[in-house]
Amino acid sequence: MTQLPTPSQSISGEMITIGLLGAGNVGAQVARTLVEDRELISARVGAPVRLAGVAVRDPETPRDWKVPGELLTTDAEALVDSVDLVIELIGGMEPAGALIERALARGAAVVTGNKALLASRGAELNALAAHSGGLLRYEASVGGAIPILRPIEESLSGDRITKVMGIVNGTTNYILDQMDTTGAAFGDALAEAQKLGYAEADPTADVAGHDAAAKAAILGTLAFHAPFSFDDVYCEGITEVSADDIEAAAASGYVIKLLAIAEKHSAGQAPGVVLRVHPTLLPRTHPLASVRGAFNAVFVVAENAGELMFYGQGAGGKPTSSAIMGDVVAVARTVLMKKGTGTSVPDAPSISGEAGLPALPIEKATTQYYIDMEVADREGVIAGIARVLADHHVSIESMRQPGSVTVEGEVEDSDNGARVQIVTHLASEKNLSETVQALRGLDVVKTVNSVLRVEVEK
Repeated sequence: MTQLPTPSQSISGEMITIGLLGAGNVGAQVARTLVEDRELISARVGAPVRLAGVAVRDPETPRDWKVPGELLTTDAEALVDSVDLVIELIGGMEPAGALIERALARGAAVVTGNKALLASRGAELNALAAHSGGLLRYEASVGGAIPILRPIEESLSGDRITKVMGIVNGTTNYILDQMDTTGAAFGDALAEAQKLGYAEADPTADVAGHDAAAKAAILGTLAFHAPFSFDDVYCEGITEVSADDIEAAAASGYVIKLLAIAEKHSAGQAPGVVLRVHPTLLPRTHPLASVRGAFNAVFVVAENAGELMFYGQGAGGKPTSSAIMGDVVAVARTVLMKKGTGTSVPDAPSISGEAGLPALPIEKATTQYYIDMEVADREGVIAGIARVLADHHVSIESMRQPGSVTVEGEVEDSDNGARVQIVTHLASEKNLSETVQALRGLDVVKTVNSVLRVEVEK
């Protein structure tokens, strides 16, 4: 195993020493890049860069790339204490959180892709970095290879972002895309995603929306300069999306995507941000509607820049390692400047604990709804449904009646029942939710099969 450099060795010259925590799929790829492309990385940093060690639990575990034995160590704390820059790719809350804290407390730089930790403790870690003079970067935490966090932090720092909306989970996008393009059932599409390596053996974090919610918190934090956490995000997964929903969406010119949305709201209320993750009907003309397979994309709306979209591979060792290495080069340059000047060099804006816009509950959002119902076949059905919507200040944009015919605006079906599919106009989430509850109480409504939100231009 490697003989770790002492702290005095790591900061006495202009060489940048790096410690890597974890050598899984992404970690092994990062280690390979740092070893095989050392000269290229060093040239881009402007000083020699050296991978000093790779901390792992079991040095004998087979890896995608065989890390040289002399680099492997089981003493993660000693490695963290001895290098200029720590790359954390262990994942999870602990020991990753403690090791990042340890590095930042001594003023070291940290690069991580740990979205769960950042969504939970990002403000705390950034405050620690600001206090100690450390650096914290995390481009790989959202969107894999897509460079989205740095443009929000830096390129758009002089603008006002009003909305960030994205497909940020490749697993769910692959599943929904397969259901849309091939007619596959949810279970079959999930099994194929697992076979291809897009989904884990336990896909809960993906299909329940938890992975996307963590990323929504990070995106919202950077876009609106406020310390949002996972608990601030309203979250629904895709497990209840049916083949009927996919078919109905397609018939009306929509596609269903799992979207992570962070949006500023201020009309008629104190300003704040609603953060939400849920299956959404998108018009097929929307740029995000064309994002296929396991790809990711993030759509940003800003007051001056207008609409921007960032698109690319969102999962896998190589795409994620690309984002990690981008951060490594940027941070290493800053570390080099600190060594050369002996003074603190400020990092790019990041999660801060400063006051900002508060998180608002989902009820404060304004959306449209798609509602699929089984209704009785008798006179007055449509009129009764329309009255319920009007009573709750919700109007109908469009209505479909698949498998049935209409006579004077009423539903007829040979099975003494029919389906009605409604898309509402834009209304408050509170009014829409109350409308659905009232519809479920109508004696002419047998069941409400599906309720999905619709995303359109506002």
